Amino acid sequence: MTDSNARKKRFIAGAVCPACSATDTVKMWDEDGVPHRECVACGFADLLNAQGQSVPRELGTRVNKAAAKPAEAQVQTVQFFPNPKLKKTEK
Repeated sequence: MTDSNARKKRFIAGAVCPACSATDTVKMWDEDGVPHRECVACGFADLLNAQGQSVPRELGTRVNKAAAKPAEAQVQTVQFFPNPKLKKTEK
């Protein structure tokens, strides 16, 4: 990897991480003309659009991998009984 191919990452002074609210932990860089940002404290990462708004990354990022796998749910049958004290009176 040569110096011309290396992405120049820079910290943004005063930037606050949207996930963990840490100050001065956000680094930014451009990749193919698209600005990226990442928090070194919590690992939050996203892309920015032309207006500077956050654009979520596609599914399958390191943040979403655990949530993408469905957890084995335990099924439990529940039976409801009417409460006679809450019976409606018709007028």
